[in-house]
Amino acid sequence: MVVDQPVFSVLGSLLVRMPEGRLPVAGTKPRVLLASLLLDANRVVSSDVLVEVLWPQRRPQSALANLRTYVSSLRGTLAAVGAQILARPSGYAIELEAEQLDALLFEDLIARARAADDDEEASEHLRGALALWRGTPLGDLPASPLWDERLLSLTEARFGATEELAAMRMARGEYAAAIGDLKELVTVHPFREDLWRQLMLALHGSGRQAEALQAYKTVRRQLVDELGVEPGPDLRMVHAAVLAGESPPAVSAANAPQHSPPRSARSVVAPQQLPPDIPDFTGRADAVATLTRALAEAGRRPEGPPTIAVVVGPPGVGKSALAVHCARAVRADYPAGQLYLSLGGTADAPADPAELLAEALRALGTDEKDLPHTTHERSALYRSLLAERPMLVFLDDAADAAQVRTLLPGNGCAVLVTSRRRITELPGALQLDLDVLSPAEAEELLEKIVGVERLREEREAAAMIVRSCGCLPLAVRIAGARLAGRPGWPLSALRQRLDDEANRLDELRAGDLEVRDSFDRTYRQLPDDVATAYRTLGLLGPLSMPGWVVDAVLDRHRSETVVDALVDVNLVRLAGTDAIGQLRYRLHDLARCNAREKAGGDVERHALTRVLGAWMSATEQASARLPTTLFSLTSPTAPRWNPEGDTFGLLTADPLSWLDAERESLVGAVRLAADAGLTQASWGLAAALVPYFDLHCRYEEWRHTHQIALESARTAGDLNGEASMLRGLAQVCLYQDRYAEAEEMLRRSRAIFHELGDRRGEAISICGLGAASQFSGDRLKALGYFRQALSMFLAMDDTSGEAYARQAIGRVYLTLQDLGQASRWLGQALRLAEELGDAHREGCVSMQLGRLYGLAAESDRAMRVHEHALGIFETLGDRHCGAYAMHNLGGLQVVNGDRSHGSDQLERSLAIFQQLGDRSGEAATFQTLGELYRSAGRTTLAQEYLHHAHTLRRDLREGAGACAR
Repeated sequence: MVVDQPVFSVLGSLLVRMPEGRLPVAGTKPRVLLASLLLDANRVVSSDVLVEVLWPQRRPQSALANLRTYVSSLRGTLAAVGAQILARPSGYAIELEAEQLDALLFEDLIARARAADDDEEASEHLRGALALWRGTPLGDLPASPLWDERLLSLTEARFGATEELAAMRMARGEYAAAIGDLKELVTVHPFREDLWRQLMLALHGSGRQAEALQAYKTVRRQLVDELGVEPGPDLRMVHAAVLAGESPPAVSAANAPQHSPPRSARSVVAPQQLPPDIPDFTGRADAVATLTRALAEAGRRPEGPPTIAVVVGPPGVGKSALAVHCARAVRADYPAGQLYLSLGGTADAPADPAELLAEALRALGTDEKDLPHTTHERSALYRSLLAERPMLVFLDDAADAAQVRTLLPGNGCAVLVTSRRRITELPGALQLDLDVLSPAEAEELLEKIVGVERLREEREAAAMIVRSCGCLPLAVRIAGARLAGRPGWPLSALRQRLDDEANRLDELRAGDLEVRDSFDRTYRQLPDDVATAYRTLGLLGPLSMPGWVVDAVLDRHRSETVVDALVDVNLVRLAGTDAIGQLRYRLHDLARCNAREKAGGDVERHALTRVLGAWMSATEQASARLPTTLFSLTSPTAPRWNPEGDTFGLLTADPLSWLDAERESLVGAVRLAADAGLTQASWGLAAALVPYFDLHCRYEEWRHTHQIALESARTAGDLNGEASMLRGLAQVCLYQDRYAEAEEMLRRSRAIFHELGDRRGEAISICGLGAASQFSGDRLKALGYFRQALSMFLAMDDTSGEAYARQAIGRVYLTLQDLGQASRWLGQALRLAEELGDAHREGCVSMQLGRLYGLAAESDRAMRVHEHALGIFETLGDRHCGAYAMHNLGGLQVVNGDRSHGSDQLERSLAIFQQLGDRSGEAATFQTLGELYRSAGRTTLAQEYLHHAHTLRRDLREGAGACAR
């Protein structure tokens, strides 16, 4: 049969044909990309697989962008032959008819041959199929492990077709025509006695007796030397016929032997090797349904490539338990048997594939003396046996894909793999990523172990035990085993023991079950840099963290491969993507306990210092971009760390979003630094967060971080840190109307700064004393403080401090109703703000000037200035100060008779104050609205608003927390 050559060819070197000749596809990577799509033609090839094929050693950061570029270029090239590459959500696909691709046409012709009505038609299809082969598939391209399965399937199909064609020729007596095919087959399958028998018959039938006898000598030597067995009776019978010069026995295509296993492996009892199921198996409903459905479907269609399912997850998550449970549920679909092999992937030395194959072959009935010597030959025999008897093969605790590949059947079987390492290199495999149990499932498991009544009596303690176990099935099972072995123990006794993270892993041990050892087996296999990252991440607390943290841990740029390695072995899990698009990672609580136990050296301390320095650098860059002019008192000597390039600059381009995303981590880092004795990092980071806390009225976190850092500074005798934290805490007290407390802290802060010779720090503390005096009602004393601070700022040539002091003095004069002096000082502050380009200070001064013009009965001017201030704050994105501008503007509109617009502005400002938690602003706005509604005759609503204002002010006096601007 003559077959037209398809447009695309992979059964040899990669070719693309046009009517006028070959279509050149330039460049290795575009050709590799095209080959990957053609091998899986009409199916979507995921972007991850394509990236792995294109960059097998080191994936560039821009891999996906580069992939898109290659696809676009390839589309343009293939337009000449009318082929399209389709983009799909998960990857790309090339859609072709069978006649367009030699691999598809080859398989189509094989299928037609097997469906043919007579041998002549079948032979014609087989000849056409084999004529498509031009050499080693894709032999002109770099090899990729991700192609192996597909190429192996094609190659095995080729040899199967060759064997079938040879058998048909032999059945028709065309011996000479069959010799070439048979010689090729015995080269590939040197221990297949049936093929050697056919070759001897063909040679003898062609009158080439000497070559037939030499073929017998060759196969006998191979069988004796390699397998230690003599040829079987069929082969010896043909040998005797050749020696005697007798006619060869007739062979029909129907009964020609095909794929016969060695005689030493023919009498086999079906192996039933699955481990026992767990009686108290709990939860996992979705995973069980997915896995059992895939395994059951595979058992009902034994033809085609093997079905592979891979269950991965962290240590102790119950991978093997799930796999056994599902495998036993589908045993009826595998009557030929089930094999179980423990691959020892987490052992110090994973199991040798040759030994695993020997174990499997023995289970399949091969005598010890008949075991082939080499791994390759054992693997070939293993596939041959399973091809005749499709089974469920359970490969437990795999080390990696390479270990699994050796044990994959050729076709017809289902393969169930468990591993702590993510194995994504097996094309077409079902990937099941197992996580911990839900809290309800974990409590259910504990209940099954310790009993319903016992759990019901201490439901809260049970919930806390499960939480301390992180819902990890192994940990819950150990906790349950300990309780079951101590029936007199209340659950609260174990709960208390598990509360202490430092000793938690010591408690989670029962007999040969131990959580620590489960993690240690994975840890021992980590490369040095990955192990360092794991230990240090254990120190960073339970919160998720962005991937760049590992750069700081290892003091290098682009450490994604280390993060990937920890994710691949399931010690670190991807926790999702935050609001600014960063991938975030988290250690399981018990993995964190395990990592922290190992992190006691200088390496981890230096790494922790860099991480805290990175948080400091990023926070300072973000805070510098916030629309605020609050004084900052940062630590000049705290260690800082910056990655290469402008990583932090790009991350903090939207500073509020970045700070929102990292807020919990940053607050936790202040405590982390204090606990590690890194005092400067602790108070420096707390101070760097002040502009953000101020903008969002996060006064509890402000107070909390400063109190932690203050205690650390006092313990370390760090006076600069103590003074800075006292000044920050005093500001919170000012916002909460706790003026006496604020004044005490400010006096101590001022004294320390004076003792240290820190003139700027002293001047900032004096400004705080001025504010405390002003808000307490002692305005003349406040003027004295602000004038003293101004002279100090002038002496230091600190224009920003000067602008603040002049504004503060003008604000005091404004409260004294001295409009002339207020106008003078506020005007000076406004000019300085404009010279500095400090738009935020300009907005704050404008609000004061608006109040001044309002008192001067210059309503129109006051409205314009307040509108100008509101416009500034809205441009800067400062909703907080904008709310004060709205409040002032609304009040003016009400006074001028525009009640409708005025009340709208007041309601908008009230909503913002409530969202930000500014209870002082909220109280002032409730008061203004209450007076507005009372003057409008809406008595009930007015009383409600005035009552809210009174309650909030009472809470403020009691220190419940508020904000005052």
